This record gives sequence, structure tokens and C-alpha cells, in this order.
Amino acid sequence: MIRLACIALLCASTASADILVRFDEGAPKDRFSFTNEGACPLPAMELTLDLSTAPAGLIFDVTGSGAGVQVYQPFEIIAGGDLLVGTPTVADGDAAIGLPLRSLATGQTVAFTIDVDDTGGASETIVSGSEISGARVRASFGGAVSEAAFGPDAQARIAIAACLS
Repeated sequence: MIRLACIALLCASTASADILVRFDEGAPKDRFSFTNEGACPLPAMELTLDLSTAPAGLIFDVTGSGAGVQVYQPFEIIAGGDLLVGTPTVADGDAAIGLPLRSLATGQTVAFTIDVDDTGGASETIVSGSEISGARVRASFGGAVSEAAFGPDAQARIAIAACLS
């Protein structure tokens, strides 16, 4: 009996709760999605997308006048709106958005569209995966913070070490 208990302890693993964040360049709307790809539901949290750390000088272009160029698109939730505590306000030229969530069950996605422009002088209206590389995402919950950076594949994975509930 003791032998079986020891084997069970050695074989036990802690379930993780990862959030995959994807950026999809589109015309005229760019899309960001946050998906719980982990093994357990996540509690209330604040997800923050911060483009200011990307070398390309990325900003949100949400109005026809202001910091962006040519075509603009306002912030629009397209999936998981019922998971948000409130709708964020995004001003033209902002580089960060905070999404306050009630929870995020395994497999659930929160997604929004918006226009992202590059102020670094390359192709201002089209943002490639390598241009978003270095932008950061953060999950804050219960005093803990986990964060990740986008890679050249336009994805970031926020690793949350263990299930929280």
C-alpha cells in the first residue's frame, strides 16, 4: 500500500493554466485573442496588452484624426464579451489595453478587433509578426502577476504555474 502511494506521488503533476494570446493582422481590422489553453478555469483577473515594448512603435488607431494613419478601426469585442467586467476605453494613439475579466474557463476565448499602426516608419498600416515581437501581455490576479512577450510568430503564452482553484 505504501509503495503504491509513493508511486502515485511521483507520478502526480500539477495542472497548469496557460493563456495563449494571438495577434492576427487583417485589413481593415486587426484581431487579438486570449484563450485559456490550460487544464483548469481561471479566476477574475486583469489582462493587459502593452504594445509600447515592441520596437516598431505600435499604437492603436481608433479615430480618423490623431496619431494613426489612413484607415482606423475602433475597439470592438467579438468574442467573450460576457466575460468582461466592463468595456475598456481606448483612445487614439494608446499603446495599452486592460481587459477586466470575471473568469476564463478552459477553452474560453476573449477576442477583439482594432487597428494597430506602426510609427517606426516601415509599413505603417500593416503590422507583421516580427513588428509585434517584444510587445507584452500580462495577467494579474489575486496579487500575482504572470507575463509574456510576443514572438515573431505573433503569439505570446502567459504561463501560470499551477491551477489557482
